[in-house]
Amino acid sequence: MEHRKRSQRVQLALDAGRELVIEGPVPPERLSGMTMHAALDAFRRPREQHEALIEIAGLEEGRIILAREGDKIVGYVTFHYPDELERWSEGGMPDLIELGAIEVADEYRGYGIGKRMIQLAFAEGQLENMIVFTTEYYWHWDLEGTKLTVWDYRKMMEKLMKSVGMVWFATDDPEICSHPANCLMVRIGQEVPLSSVEQFDRVRFRQRFMY
Repeated sequence: MEHRKRSQRVQLALDAGRELVIEGPVPPERLSGMTMHAALDAFRRPREQHEALIEIAGLEEGRIILAREGDKIVGYVTFHYPDELERWSEGGMPDLIELGAIEVADEYRGYGIGKRMIQLAFAEGQLENMIVFTTEYYWHWDLEGTKLTVWDYRKMMEKLMKSVGMVWFATDDPEICSHPANCLMVRIGQEVPLSSVEQFDRVRFRQRFMY
């Protein structure tokens, strides 16, 4: 399986002459020399999250897209194969990649950083030979920090994912079905064969015979 990693880099002007760099996929050795913003703690402690980013970047299929001010990481997006304990790995699909986590430090929100990071990940057809999916669970959302309702947050995430062509897909996955705000969003690359699409359909629906 070809994992295309074509380095991209853009700059984003902030206020007071400050500037962010959005880049990726970033190699593990480059990530090792950076630090994490203290507010990047949605999934684990910043130091532990930094170690996780380095590990993912070292995977053949893994890719980290980040936003940084100097050498301080203020936002990131991860791409990797689904966890082997999750149903999404059951098809053994080499061309199925998960958009696993996206996080932006509080003080940097409102600049469209999340959207820019995701768009950069798909630049130059890097993921056209992949099915990219993300599972959105409301219990991962920063409802308190954003002051959004669960439904407004859902709309925000859908809009973000749709900016790269990811759309809502049905599934009978119990976790996603456990709350109506949860959802599965998917982008099928133009080079993905029909056989992979059919295999993904079988993974999405375990109980198809019941319908």
